[in-house]
Amino acid sequence: MSRIGLLPIAKPNNVKVDVGQGNLVTVEGPKGKLSRSLFSQLDIELTEGEVKVSRRSDNPEQRSMHGLTRTLIANMIEGVSKGYEKVLVIGGVGYRAAVEGKNLVLQVGYSHPVVLAPLEGVEFEVGQEPGSREPAITIRGIDKEKVGQQAAKVRAVRPPEPYKGKGIRYRGEQIRRKAGKAAKAGKGG
Repeated sequence: MSRIGLLPIAKPNNVKVDVGQGNLVTVEGPKGKLSRSLFSQLDIELTEGEVKVSRRSDNPEQRSMHGLTRTLIANMIEGVSKGYEKVLVIGGVGYRAAVEGKNLVLQVGYSHPVVLAPLEGVEFEVGQEPGSREPAITIRGIDKEKVGQQAAKVRAVRPPEPYKGKGIRYRGEQIRRKAGKAAKAGKGG
């Protein structure tokens, strides 16, 4: 049995969940509205204050989709009620970020600024990392998948390098540092 799939999903009072034809799940809350078509061979039951996902048989395909379906619905409910955010930190001398309109403009060591447009439902905010002078980019949205995808795209512009640690990294990410070239002793002449 799927341990995750069996857990009921708590539904806050300010969130409305609707299951349509072919398991089209629509979740509406204070932050927005999300819809997603889920695996149609599972049963999604709406009861007072919670949502339950159950499977009709024990075949491998349904077993593998049970926990995933439950987690996707839970993420949708959390997204429309609380939202999601990821924070990226920029490390490097002269590396900067700014928001122009809805776009994120990065100056991270290239000869030109890099302009990134946000995915639908995602917004950028640029600030400063608490406790340091490094710029921080906050990516917010109600869809967990899109927030993570946008954060990965921003990080891919200049991934952190292991020698000086310069680049864009997630908050809390540890960069494995490497020793650079060692100076030869007795060099000269």
